[in-house]
Amino acid sequence: MLRELPATVRDLGRTAEIASVLVRYGFGDVVRRIGLAGVLERTGRALNWTSTAETARLSPPQRARHSLQELGPAFVKLGQILATRVDLFPPDWIAEFEKLQDRTPASDAAAVRAQLIADLGAPPEAVFRDFDPVPVAGGSIAQVHRARLQDGTPVAVKLRRPGIESVVEADLSLLARLAQLAESQLHDLARFRPREVVRQFTRTLRAELDLALECRSAERIARSLRDDPGIVVPKVFWEWTGERMNVQEYVDGIPSRDFAALDRAGLDRRALARRGARAMLKLVLEDGFFHADPHFGNVFYLEGNRLALIDFGMTGRLTTPRRDELVQLLVGLVERDTAATVDVLLEWAGAAEVDEEAVAADVDAFIDRYHGLPLAQVGIGAMLADLIRLLQEHRLVLPPDLALVLKVAATLEATGHELDPAFDMASEAEPFLRAATLERHGPTAVARRGWRAARSALEILSDLPRDVRQVLRSARSGRLQVHVDVTSLERFGRQLDRAANRLTVGVVTAALVIGSSIVMTVGGGPTLLGLPAFGLLGFLAAAAGGAWLLFSIWRSGRGK
Repeated sequence: MLRELPATVRDLGRTAEIASVLVRYGFGDVVRRIGLAGVLERTGRALNWTSTAETARLSPPQRARHSLQELGPAFVKLGQILATRVDLFPPDWIAEFEKLQDRTPASDAAAVRAQLIADLGAPPEAVFRDFDPVPVAGGSIAQVHRARLQDGTPVAVKLRRPGIESVVEADLSLLARLAQLAESQLHDLARFRPREVVRQFTRTLRAELDLALECRSAERIARSLRDDPGIVVPKVFWEWTGERMNVQEYVDGIPSRDFAALDRAGLDRRALARRGARAMLKLVLEDGFFHADPHFGNVFYLEGNRLALIDFGMTGRLTTPRRDELVQLLVGLVERDTAATVDVLLEWAGAAEVDEEAVAADVDAFIDRYHGLPLAQVGIGAMLADLIRLLQEHRLVLPPDLALVLKVAATLEATGHELDPAFDMASEAEPFLRAATLERHGPTAVARRGWRAARSALEILSDLPRDVRQVLRSARSGRLQVHVDVTSLERFGRQLDRAANRLTVGVVTAALVIGSSIVMTVGGGPTLLGLPAFGLLGFLAAAAGGAWLLFSIWRSGRGK
């Protein structure tokens, strides 16, 4: 217990800090809705409440973004994860989460140098020919410095910020507690699976803390794309790479949003858009391991119409069963198989209560909207938006890995259209979808699934005699128990218990009123305020009992 005391004190301080930030950003929406933003702004100028006046003008999504930004690295990363959950938040919230930037000032130079010496085993000047102590880029988790190896090779040295791990772990602990509380106490939030979201976020953030893991992910993706010379993944220099530092080849290319430089270099925008889309589609649909954050800052253009991908801290994974479900969904949409499509959506919904008939009707309408259109006329972005709206209307939530896939698909289409207004994401995806469908329904895949099913059935049959013997042995010894959990009966019992309590309080209150009235008519005995003391106390107790009874009935009427 004594060992846990410092962590408890630390968590209490951080909890107070989080609460203060949330409170500061929590009242602006109420003020804005009742039309007092102008009054608050004038009052704020008079009393120097600048932050309050500014907050009153912000929309709820903006206040959420500012809150996360102010709370620090873990919460900024949480917002970036939430930006991928297009199935949970409407577009205005997603747009604000996407604005979250984790650029922070450079860490203390002395602390960075001390960490570098510890990781390299020598001062940086002894390892690198040149090392720039001023970072060229910085995020909340790490910062990047330019350097040159002894042979003159330009490299990017990525350093984890000193002391960041303890800050992140403290925030992750608090977030896990908050998610558990939200899921158990706030039933409206339970369908959003806050604990699952926090678990996904925890895995992602811990992976980002391990800079060596980022390099392993980069090499895995480089192996997947090794047959495409147009995609460049920076080389990793493992002799100087560890958990707190990695050294990679420095990419000196054209930033992906510098379209003027792109045109001056004579690069083919259409070729770049198609090359990037095909690479990501291969990673998602064929390999099941993909770069989950292919935004503009992580893509550079090189001569020869090549693309360079950097920063593999956030990656996505699709298991083989999940990819099969995705293919089943796509096949169901193409072949107008409403039942197959609904089966996949309900499988993804898990234990959530869903009106299957209503879902089937809306899915059928969704399929009709796109059936018969040439693939080139199907806007992937519009179709995904319609699908997300359908999920939200029926309170269905996507698994986190599929939410990442949808986010990557939307990002690819947006990037492709910025490069080439005629870019057609659906046509680029068609050959990959066809190959995935053939792979799933091909003879080899069918035989593999059949063998797996037959093996499972044989295992069940072989274990059946033993299981039957165990059941019979338990029955003979009296250890066999059957538990029947009927939720409706349990709820009915609680209602009876509350009704009995109210009835008892009502009877006691009535008895106190009658008894106190009799006492009031009897002379003698102690008095209070000129009245018989016992009678007065009886009436006060009856008033308290009556007030409790009325409050209990009122709460019951409000569904509490």
